[in-house]
Amino acid sequence: MSGLENVMVSLLKEDAKRDAGQYPLDVPLYHIPCERFVEAAKAMKNTGARLAAQWASDETLFRRGFGVFACYAKDSEYLIVKADLPENDPTFPSITKKFVPAYRFERQIKSLMGIEPTGHPDLRPWIKHEDWQKGVYPLRKSFDVKQPLKRIKGEYQFIKADGEGVYEIPVGPVHAGIIEPGHFRFQAVGEDIINLEEKLGYVHKGIEKRFETMSWMDGAKLAGRVSGDSTVAHSIAYCRAVEAISKTNPPERALWLRALMLERERIANHLGDLGAIANDAAFAFILYQFSRLKEHILRTNYKLFGHRFMMDKVIPGSVNVDLTSKGRDIILKELELFEKEFERLVIIYDENPSLEDRLRGTGILTSEKAKELCVVGFVARASGQNQDLRIQSPFPPYDRIIPKIRVLNSGDVHARAWVRIEEIRDSICIIREILNTLPDGNIVAGFNPPLPDRSGFAVVEGWRGETVYWVQSGPDSEINRCMVRDPSSVNWLALEEAIHGNIVPDFPLCNKSFNQSYSGNDL
Repeated sequence: MSGLENVMVSLLKEDAKRDAGQYPLDVPLYHIPCERFVEAAKAMKNTGARLAAQWASDETLFRRGFGVFACYAKDSEYLIVKADLPENDPTFPSITKKFVPAYRFERQIKSLMGIEPTGHPDLRPWIKHEDWQKGVYPLRKSFDVKQPLKRIKGEYQFIKADGEGVYEIPVGPVHAGIIEPGHFRFQAVGEDIINLEEKLGYVHKGIEKRFETMSWMDGAKLAGRVSGDSTVAHSIAYCRAVEAISKTNPPERALWLRALMLERERIANHLGDLGAIANDAAFAFILYQFSRLKEHILRTNYKLFGHRFMMDKVIPGSVNVDLTSKGRDIILKELELFEKEFERLVIIYDENPSLEDRLRGTGILTSEKAKELCVVGFVARASGQNQDLRIQSPFPPYDRIIPKIRVLNSGDVHARAWVRIEEIRDSICIIREILNTLPDGNIVAGFNPPLPDRSGFAVVEGWRGETVYWVQSGPDSEINRCMVRDPSSVNWLALEEAIHGNIVPDFPLCNKSFNQSYSGNDL
């Protein structure tokens, strides 16, 4: 029994009942009384665990009511607790006073599932916009997806700041570029920012609802489109959850190829971010050069895998593209040239005094705040959090090819950029090792749908950080629920905190240094 599991069982005793249908077995799910939901959260907080995800499910097809879930994580351990709610009283006690990320998780549960977190300090809609019809909850089974929603007149109540010299700056949701839409409302005095509030949801696509209409195999395509720049990470996370619930074991070669694609995705996106950060400090040369290197990576992806972003290449039980010996040689040659050019550009980047002046000390997210907000990925590692799932929750080949975790403590824009630089260096080494140890054999395994009323869980360290999936099979072995938690769902909160004490012109730098996904958050 793991540490978190032992704490839960010791605290709740006979009130904690383990679910035998949750997979993998090393991620236990416990049913607990709704009235003890906060007590369990407090116990997890006291152990140093973080809230990884929180969600709800409509289980009326099983002749049950609703379920509300909280997933806690500490080091390599994950534990899920579930409170079963009656259909005629879908409420549960809020855990926002114990875990800050619950602030938005629970608003989303209320918006899309219609389950109310009692005691929540702010029940404004999240993801769901204010012009939606009242009483419409898309994730309920009773929702008719064929009927268009009528638009009503509504107004979102932004947080206000009063005082002499305080004024507001609205930014977005449409931006001067090709980025996705999101609204940022600043309160400032002169150039100094005193508060930032985000309003997202503009690219809500009904993805979690759409999963319920798809087959298990086709669901991998949808997962790959949750956030296009993280298509490999999301596809792997979905497939691993489906493989857990269906007891499917992909061939070893397929697992190696998944990791290869995951690391190439990491390199490409880190390159893009580094260029964008430099560009927002008026150092366009670095943008052009890193963009050029990124383009080479993407063109090689297309040449070898048939898609620049390697979309739709990971499927349950398998990958649907192999790598020839010629392809292996192409990547190794590419890495040799890439590494030399990359290191030359890093020196230029690092030794530019005006760039250093803009990045160091800007947008600081302290280690204490990072821990409190349960942030993940490079954002966490730049703020002193020793967290990388490739090390703490590895799947093959990461159990043998072990990454080097890069942790900095300054928590500023420079740290978030430098962690990316170090991760690119390490990904080069990982890819070489993958190619040198790539097993022979088949890349396809047989896949059979899971049994009814089972659930599967998986996490993957994508380039942004921890990507979480939980799937549940219905009465006829169909997809009853697919919960998606992109890293951005927790990291967006950190941007609001990191901007305090900065000036308005530094917001683009701070925002680019986080570069969270609108699409991955809005679902």
